[in-house]
Amino acid sequence: MLVIGTAGTELTAAERDWLRHDACAGVILFARNFASRAQVAELTQAIREAAPRPQLICVDQEGGRVQRFREGYSALPPLEPFDARFASDRAGALALAREHAWLMASEIRATGIDLSFAPVVDLGRGNRAIGNRAFSADPRVVAEFTRAYVEGMHDAGMAATLKHFPGHGSVLEDTHFEHATDPRDLDTLRAEDLVPFVAGIEAGADAVMMAHVAYPAVAPEPAGYSPHWINGILRHDMGFRGVVFSDDIGMAAAFGVGGIKARVDAHLDAGCDVVLVCHPELVEESLKAVDGRVLNTMALAGLLGRGAMGWDGLLADARYGDVRTRVESLA
Repeated sequence: MLVIGTAGTELTAAERDWLRHDACAGVILFARNFASRAQVAELTQAIREAAPRPQLICVDQEGGRVQRFREGYSALPPLEPFDARFASDRAGALALAREHAWLMASEIRATGIDLSFAPVVDLGRGNRAIGNRAFSADPRVVAEFTRAYVEGMHDAGMAATLKHFPGHGSVLEDTHFEHATDPRDLDTLRAEDLVPFVAGIEAGADAVMMAHVAYPAVAPEPAGYSPHWINGILRHDMGFRGVVFSDDIGMAAAFGVGGIKARVDAHLDAGCDVVLVCHPELVEESLKAVDGRVLNTMALAGLLGRGAMGWDGLLADARYGDVRTRVESLA
């Protein structure tokens, strides 16, 4: 199954055709798809009307620099400032993280979107892609925030996605532009980067997104292409039973196995349930790549939104104004 990107603020005729393909499971939206709150609500409705089956509509609305929708939405801070608050007020910091999650997810659900890919549970150890998107460098602190964030998203009726498994924060390279290799062994990863993922799975996280990072002391392939990481460690050893997403196949670190078909096949063969195709220019070839495959059309059913209240309903929620003030004050 594929989750695809579209080009603009309205669907083209070609994009409507893509949505009718048996392998199209959903759409991921970006800033290029956003003009206003009303417009993006119309776009999500058009996506659902164009497809013959339910579509999972997604976005990255983490906060900070990774917030695709801004005008009309809360100014969500990145996750890094929570670490300093935790040092002086552990309970208050965790409560605020739950509110950050609830606020982010409530606003996205009120727009008609099912899923924001959050939380980032990578360690904040200087990676160029992660930066201030991470809660902390300390795995046990990140684990506590992970539990709180999953709880907050669930309270808003949104599934939670832990990313980027098994940990992107401890390498320097940005996998959007570079290949990345982490030389550490599995025991070290279990004691460090995997700790927040264990906590998130225990908290009931619904999905995991893989990292385009290779860990050669554990498996020869990057994690998203690795049956050992997905089926052996994540599913068997860690007991994860949710949905596994690839990261975007248009990122430079995904190029190592070859062209578009090779990337799609490698992810699906390794055990990913869903492949992200964020660049519209790659969608046509990606849809052709899955021709003849058996498709799990029910894989994403548990991630679909659980009854959005709409903006009027959100504004009427007694929590909304107070939570927004507290969360924005952290920025």
